[in-house]
Amino acid sequence: MKREHPGIDILKRDLAGKRISRRRFLRDAALLGLSSSAAYAFLGKLDGLQKDGWPAARQAKAALPRGGHLKLGMAVQDISHPHRYEWWEHNIARNVCEYLTKTGHDNITRPYLLREWLASDDLKTWTLYLRDDVRWRKGRRFTSDDVIWNLRKLLLEEPTGSVAGLMKSYILEDDQSTPGKYRLWDANAIERIDDFTLRLNLKVPQLAVPEHLFHYPFLILDPEEGSSFGVGSNGTGAFELVDFELGKRALLKAQPDYWGRKPNLDFLEFVDLGDDPANAIDALSRRRIHGLHFADDIQIDALKLLPHLEMHSVPTSDTAVVRGKVTEKPFDDPRIRKALRLAIDSRLTQRMVLRDAGLPGEHHHVAPIHPDYAELPEMVRDLPAAKALLAEAGYPDGIDLGEIDCKSSPSWEYTAVQAMVDQWRDAGIRCRINLMPSNEYWKIWNKTRFGFTEWAHRPLGVMVLGLAYRSGVPWNESGFANPRFDALLSEAEGILDADRRREILAGIERLMQEEGPVVQPIWRSVATFMDRKVMGFQMHPTRYIFGNELALDG
Repeated sequence: MKREHPGIDILKRDLAGKRISRRRFLRDAALLGLSSSAAYAFLGKLDGLQKDGWPAARQAKAALPRGGHLKLGMAVQDISHPHRYEWWEHNIARNVCEYLTKTGHDNITRPYLLREWLASDDLKTWTLYLRDDVRWRKGRRFTSDDVIWNLRKLLLEEPTGSVAGLMKSYILEDDQSTPGKYRLWDANAIERIDDFTLRLNLKVPQLAVPEHLFHYPFLILDPEEGSSFGVGSNGTGAFELVDFELGKRALLKAQPDYWGRKPNLDFLEFVDLGDDPANAIDALSRRRIHGLHFADDIQIDALKLLPHLEMHSVPTSDTAVVRGKVTEKPFDDPRIRKALRLAIDSRLTQRMVLRDAGLPGEHHHVAPIHPDYAELPEMVRDLPAAKALLAEAGYPDGIDLGEIDCKSSPSWEYTAVQAMVDQWRDAGIRCRINLMPSNEYWKIWNKTRFGFTEWAHRPLGVMVLGLAYRSGVPWNESGFANPRFDALLSEAEGILDADRRREILAGIERLMQEEGPVVQPIWRSVATFMDRKVMGFQMHPTRYIFGNELALDG
């Protein structure tokens, strides 16, 4: 028997004493390696849940009908290099290849290709135990050598990828002999134990390793095929990609001998409907498709009128941020950046853009849904203070910022930028909007001087902060580099206790409001619509779709 992490006993006592919620118990216990069945069994002792830990909703899934061809509207983008993905709309590859862990609809991370994980008391050693019943579609057994190949590929051969940036602080260091490259901090940082066990030996504590293993470019690819992906690619997943047309469609065929939960569908197809929101409304009304990957806010009222559709929504940490390159004038001056924040009313912007949905942003990119969120006094609009900061920075008559780049889809982004541009004008901050097709914006999102970038949900505040704002990481689109921020973030990442971690996050949030690189107007709930014939669907906070969970009724 493997010893439970001592933090699990603390969580059990806190739950029994009603000091933490059931949701937090499940999330943190799973993070420390407690199986879902053991976690639910403990809950059952407290409040009479079923002893085997499987709620009735999950048992009901076994009765889903078999067969059918499900068609969903989604952008069909370039899928050729999964380890380099910079967007979340890659449900195509996700149904062929899989992850070591899986963060569910409830924001709790559990083993997936892993059977379990075990963290050391100091959170510096993570032992990963693979399932021994997984096979690649072409028949070969899935082993720790496959995982190690993918880890090394992601960390060492894709230095500009987000996985390397996410994990750099605890498993990598700069390769002094090759600028722009990384190396493992220690030769034994990735350690093979046996065919189904490996160990990560970290240079500093890190609580979120399981969450990082579900970061969307962390798809486990077949080493025998290399790092490219396309029609016929091997995978451990429930589907095979059998047809692909860029910008048009992707067709996946179910694999009946899949190792996990068998797919109910025969085929899963993603259809690209373009950026015009009217196309999706038309396709759904004519029943050319069964549902959408997600619904643009401008579509929701019209789609609610179609009686054959059901709306699904979930609160998230989905957002978008205005940011300028802090390496370029005038965004190198923190007074200019703070003036941009003070010149907008987040509550007004949220109402204008999302009406009753979502929440006002707080300009620090840690969401109320995050377990490490710290509530601060509201940062309200203050035009005199914004003007004073501009004058202090040398712009007493206001400032011209040129163009702000913005995607045309989803439509709420342009609405939000227009609302902020109008409000900035009151403070003497002037700029024009450069509206770009979505696929064009994503080519330059981390290069543009001044832009508005959407950021998808992440389950932890420390995770999104590490991806977006740690010095030198690939997805740090603003170029923000603050040693105090980096030190506080590293400290928070090594603290298991959520209350102590929240204290550190409060300091980070205040720093971001004072010196940070972004204006963050809103938090979004995300929603979609599915035909009522679609069964088993739940809206994932990151809009992930797993085809083997779905079925068609008739």
